[in-house]
Amino acid sequence: MTKEKTLRQCLTIAIAFIASSLFTTASANDLVLEKYFIGHTRAEGQFSAINGVKKSFKVRLTGRWNGKRLLLREDFTYADGQKDRKTWQFVKTSPTTYLGTREDVVGRAFVRVNGDTARFSYDVYLDGNTRKNRVRFHDRMTLQSNGLLINDAWVSKYGFPVARTHVEFRK
Repeated sequence: MTKEKTLRQCLTIAIAFIASSLFTTASANDLVLEKYFIGHTRAEGQFSAINGVKKSFKVRLTGRWNGKRLLLREDFTYADGQKDRKTWQFVKTSPTTYLGTREDVVGRAFVRVNGDTARFSYDVYLDGNTRKNRVRFHDRMTLQSNGLLINDAWVSKYGFPVARTHVEFRK
């Protein structure tokens, strides 16, 4: 086998590998936010901070998709009876990316989906209107083969971890 023929075979294999990674088809377990969250979804979760604060909650979600934007209303009920409502708006910017906004989010959240996992981070004021306690959430949502969507996030302030959240979504 000549060097030229070996080089040609290696180049062919490399091109085939690159092409296959560019044109992979979506598997049944790929996470597509607008497909998962359209209609009604329920979730349960917990927020745990390093200062000992723990909050358990349940969420009723209602999602609407208009072909470009996912409107996702979250109705929270905390273990102490407190209620809250937040509404995400996710604009799909490519087959695997979204820009998200919510009333308590500072700026926008950039969401990137890779297979069964979505990752995004965003700044939030935890204290609502006083806007003094700004933290950053680092979310990782992973779709399980049984349809359960698990969101694990860590929360940081000035770059240091200060809390964690765990939420399980069910259709």
